[in-house]
Amino acid sequence: MTPTLVKDEPTLEWPVEAGALYTLCMTDPDAPSRKDPKFGEFKHWLVVNIPGLQINKGETLAAYVGSGPPKNTDLHRYVFVVYKQPGIIVHSETPVSNSSTEGRRSFKIRDFAKKYNLGEPIAANFYQAQYDDYVPTLHAQLGVGR
Repeated sequence: MTPTLVKDEPTLEWPVEAGALYTLCMTDPDAPSRKDPKFGEFKHWLVVNIPGLQINKGETLAAYVGSGPPKNTDLHRYVFVVYKQPGIIVHSETPVSNSSTEGRRSFKIRDFAKKYNLGEPIAANFYQAQYDDYVPTLHAQLGVGR
């Protein structure tokens, strides 16, 4: 996939149970590169309390930002994980907009899952992407390099 192709929030599906709530997370464990992942995992998207597949009705803790691997950092993995929640998550997280990197660097979904007793993921997928001409636009939106 290219950053241009994934700049908009995707439509996702996973197996659901009636009445259940879910947590969705997308991270890049290769930030800023696979050789030097000092900022990995970079949180690209985090939504909790999702009823079924209705992501837009969940509570967004990190607004979606697409892939933005820096120039000359080769392929990055972008990983989606979904957890079935044991109930409503009452959290202490500060939501982050799609124009900020605040709280996105050095995120660990495993620590988040442990903190909120999410157990193991019920679904996961990933794609790989590397730099293209859209990345400078995304970095400007996030204030990267200012």
